[in-house]
Amino acid sequence: MKDSLLRFNDGLYMTCIWVAGLSVATMSLIIPWGIFARYVLGTGSSWPEPVSILLMVVFTFVGAAASYRAGAHMAVAMVTDRLPPQTRTLVALLVQVLMALICLFMAVWGAKLCATTWNQFVAALPGLRVGLTYAPIPIGGALTLVFVLEKLLLGDQSHRRVVRFDLVEENEGAA
Repeated sequence: MKDSLLRFNDGLYMTCIWVAGLSVATMSLIIPWGIFARYVLGTGSSWPEPVSILLMVVFTFVGAAASYRAGAHMAVAMVTDRLPPQTRTLVALLVQVLMALICLFMAVWGAKLCATTWNQFVAALPGLRVGLTYAPIPIGGALTLVFVLEKLLLGDQSHRRVVRFDLVEENEGAA
């Protein structure tokens, strides 16, 4: 059961990485197109800016979930590193519980925000619902919650092969 759950979370992690990466790559293509259209063609398009902002939001919330699992999120450990080992363990548990509560808040209230704004449309893109633009918030909260619960129940998984790209690089160099 544990191995199946870890494999599922590995796949979820890789999906987060791909979604975040494709969001940044697409954004990197859209922004120059908007600049080119405005200054070279003389016809500014209304869609590049809102689409780029939406992709940045997707990158931020989905990428944060992947970053959390990889242990690459921001952490200020100056105080906790100086605590006695037993206290440090308790503080680490408290941090994980608080993270779970924040993720739950994001998922629940983000879903309510999506539902509340579902019947509104983005002015620059009349076919795009405002509620859909807020969807990365509850999705990112739920994804991060999965990884927080994994850490609470199964321990830190940042050492797994799928997370440690440096292990892949080392193995490729040996071939």
